[in-house]
Amino acid sequence: MDKFLQAVESVNGEINSVVWGAFGLLLLVGTGIIVTVLTKFFQVSHVGLWFKHTLGSMFKKDVIKHTKEKGVISPFQALCTALAATVGTGNIAGVAAAICVGGAGSVFWMWVAAFFGMMTNYAENVLGIFFRRKNENGEWAGGAMYYLADGLGKKTGMKYVGKGLAILFCIFAMLASFGIGSMGQVNKIVTNVAQAFDVSALSSVEVFSGVSLYNIILGAVIMVLTALITLGGLKRIASVAEKIVPFMVVLFVLGSVTIIGVNYANVFPAFKAIFVNAFKPEAFVGGGIGVVISKVVTQGFKRGVFSNEAGLGSSVMVHSNSNVKEPVKQGMWGIFEVFADTMIVCTMTALVILTAGGLNGGVFNAVTGEIAAGYTDATLVGGAFNTVFSWGNIGEKFIAVTMFLFAFTTILGWSHYGSKAWEYLFGAKTTFIFRIIHVITVVFGAVLTSSLAWDISDTFNGLMMIPNLIGVLALSPLVVKITNNYLRRTKKGENIDPMYNFDPEIQAQEAARETEE
Repeated sequence: MDKFLQAVESVNGEINSVVWGAFGLLLLVGTGIIVTVLTKFFQVSHVGLWFKHTLGSMFKKDVIKHTKEKGVISPFQALCTALAATVGTGNIAGVAAAICVGGAGSVFWMWVAAFFGMMTNYAENVLGIFFRRKNENGEWAGGAMYYLADGLGKKTGMKYVGKGLAILFCIFAMLASFGIGSMGQVNKIVTNVAQAFDVSALSSVEVFSGVSLYNIILGAVIMVLTALITLGGLKRIASVAEKIVPFMVVLFVLGSVTIIGVNYANVFPAFKAIFVNAFKPEAFVGGGIGVVISKVVTQGFKRGVFSNEAGLGSSVMVHSNSNVKEPVKQGMWGIFEVFADTMIVCTMTALVILTAGGLNGGVFNAVTGEIAAGYTDATLVGGAFNTVFSWGNIGEKFIAVTMFLFAFTTILGWSHYGSKAWEYLFGAKTTFIFRIIHVITVVFGAVLTSSLAWDISDTFNGLMMIPNLIGVLALSPLVVKITNNYLRRTKKGENIDPMYNFDPEIQAQEAARETEE
């Protein structure tokens, strides 16, 4: 097993260095910048609009009301399922890993990636709704593979390019569902639960190098829980997500605010460290502009994408199942998704790490880059919580439970993503096969080393990102056209035909539904 894992690590390292090299990073950030500029900084210029149609509409019936229509969910359920997949270990262990490798400055680059990523995610979801169609089961099917094949593929001479990229995207999406959507999440659950709730009779039994019987049992339990929910399909996943996600996010934010409040004197120094170290990394990171790019910036972007998934084309596969008609409305939920994930949850995590005990002597020393004894990047946040909630290691246990909720819901969301990719390649009637395979891969996350599980997830993310962003870039003028159409009708009151779908038949059906409502 050791030799096999070493071989996997070697091959993955080679691929990772390519997809997360200069080309991948430029494509990722460049796409967000281009869409932001083309839409005239929509995430800023229309901040009131997208807040009104997201956070401000949480309790409206047309947003939260369930539908009996097969395979169709409410906009709120779509958001919760998307957040279930995005708000995962990347928000806790991922932020910690970025800080440990790239210093406090990596948080700044996570913010930059998220700011432009809001519009990348917006564009993905606008295109997802516009190019969706009904599958053989009568359910909505949408995602990057559809706008690559039917959008990019309809451009002159691009038929086979669009189709080829759609197939590649689906292959990479399925692989990603085993990485970011399974093994990486399970690995962090097991690591934190095993440390916070140790059962020595089980953890002392080593099955093979570095893997205890306790790890394997935890992996098996998570696998069973995953099967009970994901094998029931999207409706069951969405039903669980809308109950767990709001609770877990509020719970973590309240806990984080408490830690930050106790350490309020360190808040401004923490922000200063983030901004200063973004351009002038501390000695432990190394000097020179080359190191800034390779470690600080790269860690910020990679962990930012791992956290909010903007650019992967993943969440669009569940947003496309929303009962909303307007592509722009669902696009605005995409903006809010990235905002909530990175600007709120990830920032809370970073401040907890940097303020707990001080910047140069707490759980993480921002000057020397040293982690407090007994902790790793996977358990660092738990250690930070223990500085305030120390009795009986309650802080560490709290994070272990939070990590479980974050990671487990991510597994649920990615099961749906992978099944939609499978559906595109092999048909909707066979998606049950994929769900079974996905469930089986869960247990592997319990036996991989933390770094390897993380690196594999990074690689699959990068591979999935490339075809999707090519499609978003090529179709960005269409995104602008759809956006302007919506604004002209809703803001200026112009009497023009709406743009609901590229297919004339579906466009007519949606228009008729608008008239009926």
